Amino acid sequence: MTTARSSPLTGRCLCGAVRYRIHGAPLTMYYCHCQQCRRASGASFATNLLVRTESLELEAGAELLAGFESSPGKRRHFCSRCGSPIFSAAEATPSLRSVRGGTLDGDPGLRAVGHFHVASRSAWFEIRDELPQHAGGLGE
Repeated sequence: MTTARSSPLTGRCLCGAVRYRIHGAPLTMYYCHCQQCRRASGASFATNLLVRTESLELEAGAELLAGFESSPGKRRHFCSRCGSPIFSAAEATPSLRSVRGGTLDGDPGLRAVGHFHVASRSAWFEIRDELPQHAGGLGE
């Protein structure tokens, strides 16, 4: 459920040094329960917004972004000052970025479409909503 946006979405890291803007509506929002997202976020799952690469504009702090290849062909980008995860990029999908929902300044105008990688979700977290649950990733 995407709503038309008249103004771009904005977001930032915890310390405010890295700031970004998303032009246009995100393609979707989803919850990811994979081990890499859990470790990178320090939570039971990560809330991600899938956006087109060209719609993500770094407004400040690009020089502070550090990257880590968390799995072959996938890099997670985070603020090197405060450690906030900002987005990830995969070689297999160069036209897309997964932006971390927790870094948004406001309401993105859409809600999550489902839970992904639930086959590897944390044992202590019970999914209690009615959203679809997928054993694998988005698009699998």
